[in-house]
Amino acid sequence: MRFQFAPMFSLAVAAAILALAPSAGMAATKTAKECNAEYAANKPAIQGSGEKKADFIAACRAGTEVIPTGVAPATTAAPTKKAAPASTATTGNVKTAKACDAEYAANKDAIKGSGETKKDFVAACRAGTEVIPPAQNTTTTVTPAKPAPTTTTAPTTTTTRTKNAPAPATTATPTGANQFATEGQAKARCPAGTVVWVNLKSKIFHFAGSRNYGNTKKDAYTCESDATASGFRAAENEKQPQ
Repeated sequence: MRFQFAPMFSLAVAAAILALAPSAGMAATKTAKECNAEYAANKPAIQGSGEKKADFIAACRAGTEVIPTGVAPATTAAPTKKAAPASTATTGNVKTAKACDAEYAANKDAIKGSGETKKDFVAACRAGTEVIPPAQNTTTTVTPAKPAPTTTTAPTTTTTRTKNAPAPATTATPTGANQFATEGQAKARCPAGTVVWVNLKSKIFHFAGSRNYGNTKKDAYTCESDATASGFRAAENEKQPQ
């Protein structure tokens, strides 16, 4: 009896295991659509762990996928990724030639004042090592304008003729006694008398106020009494001034 029971028990256990195995395998298998949806729902965490989508889908189809929890993609470094080279890190500080030209133009006076050329500044700017000196106070020297040359204008002499003292237009040339070149000289001889202008050629004298008084050539001033005594006579259309 003992030998017959043991084989029967072993067959029963094996049959139970075989019955359960296919069910467990079918329950663990997921479709590609389901695995894609699961990947999309947990994409940040999966990517943060460094696992590729293809690897995750394969594990999901096999029922062995692991969804990481509490992993921040931005702070967790992927173990399989290589560190960025130094040249890539500095790329963010590189400026374009156009940007460096604009920076030079905005600080042109200060840069030129420091002695740095535009070419050197732009090269340093492209490398991110430019130094902009502080603005310098420039002193502007104003050259005073030369004064305009002074033009000396000859004073305008206004000759006002009076009845008794008209200005002579010509220089008298006395030729006889008691004949004078100026009216003042003749007036000094006869302070209370009348000074006349004698035409030495025509022997006619003119009173002050007439158009010929002092205006003929080579004639002279004299006292009326001296002119009469010398044979001169007054012009017919002239009268002695009162």
